[in-house]
Amino acid sequence: MSGSGTGRERSTSAGWSRRRVLGALAGTASVAAVPAPARPVPDGPEASAADTPAPEPSRHGPGRPAGSRPLLLGTYTSAEGGGEGIRVVRYDPSSGRITGDGEGTGTITGIADPSYLAAHPDGRTVYAVEERQEGAVAAVRMPTREVLGTRSTGGAGPCHLSVHPTGRWLLSADYRSGSVAVHPVDGSGALGERTDLVVHSRPAPGPGQDGPHAHQFVTAPDGGHLLAVDLGTDTVYTYRLDTAGGTLSEVSQAHTRPGAGPRHLTFHPGGRFAYLANEVDNTVVVCAYDPAAGRLTPGEPQSTGTGPGTSYPAQFLVTSDGAYAFLANRGHNSLTRYAVEAGGARLRLLDTVPAGGDFPRQIAFSPDERLLFAANQRSGTVSVFHVDAGSGGLRLSGEPFASPVAVCALPL
Repeated sequence: MSGSGTGRERSTSAGWSRRRVLGALAGTASVAAVPAPARPVPDGPEASAADTPAPEPSRHGPGRPAGSRPLLLGTYTSAEGGGEGIRVVRYDPSSGRITGDGEGTGTITGIADPSYLAAHPDGRTVYAVEERQEGAVAAVRMPTREVLGTRSTGGAGPCHLSVHPTGRWLLSADYRSGSVAVHPVDGSGALGERTDLVVHSRPAPGPGQDGPHAHQFVTAPDGGHLLAVDLGTDTVYTYRLDTAGGTLSEVSQAHTRPGAGPRHLTFHPGGRFAYLANEVDNTVVVCAYDPAAGRLTPGEPQSTGTGPGTSYPAQFLVTSDGAYAFLANRGHNSLTRYAVEAGGARLRLLDTVPAGGDFPRQIAFSPDERLLFAANQRSGTVSVFHVDAGSGGLRLSGEPFASPVAVCALPL
């Protein structure tokens, strides 16, 4: 369904929600039986990392491993046992091995609670949220790691950000205040003062919610529309961005069933469909998308493959060829694999695999999509999986890498 009427008002402070305490909750769901994969997975769990074809040899010597790439890890600096900032480590694109010592590693300090990270399209700047009551976003110049400054989001508890494809605007979502913000990005990658702030005042909060809780703010593949996923109001809001002034105008609303708690939306590369993870009712939904109108139409809820109860599904990934989708299930400590069919219109559940850690909060592909990284919040680890290009099969690459309260992994 669709509608309109998001209120425009300055965000007010709100009390801490369950976002930060979910990691301490018990209640991991039992593993459910799921359909077998449509095609055999050639590299099973018993295969070694050496069995994975490598695009080129990787030689490890003193200091930085040859051919290694940077991996940035977000954390909560205010959490007990948390990190000291954005941790910078290295990973081998062939083996998936992560190293935390030597040249090219360290910690970017001066940013509080950097729980979500995103890179500028040119790769020269990385942005982080400061997930605190007085929410802020920060810019970091890479590879010098110079913090270019922070800017207020005008809201509370920012938990997600993304960069507009033009590279000129940073979009952020404030969970606790239920608001979304826009900041300009200058030629150096630094952020200017906020150009807009919208609080999700309508519709009313869903069952069990105390208010709006914006969880994600992204640009649709058409480039002309921005979509904000709000867990508290069970709504995905579509906006049009005025690229001259950086202001937002609402286009439509898409409503999930009451109490679904939508968290994360990922588009199929064809641009006509998107996949929505519902955190509270433990479902996923295939949504049709009209690029011309910016209208999202949710379909029927589907299984996460994790059995009864909720496993707090967190994030979707879709391969760039549109063949497979992956879902992180925090409570179930698993990753669900789907085959994408009918040009993106259908998800077919294939299987779930253990995440290799406790409470996989976020997942990300390496740039070549040969690897999938899972940031495991409770266990303080990052798991690395080899992704089979033919079957979408996942194979764990060695032991997970230890990093305090790992909540986001950004491979560069």
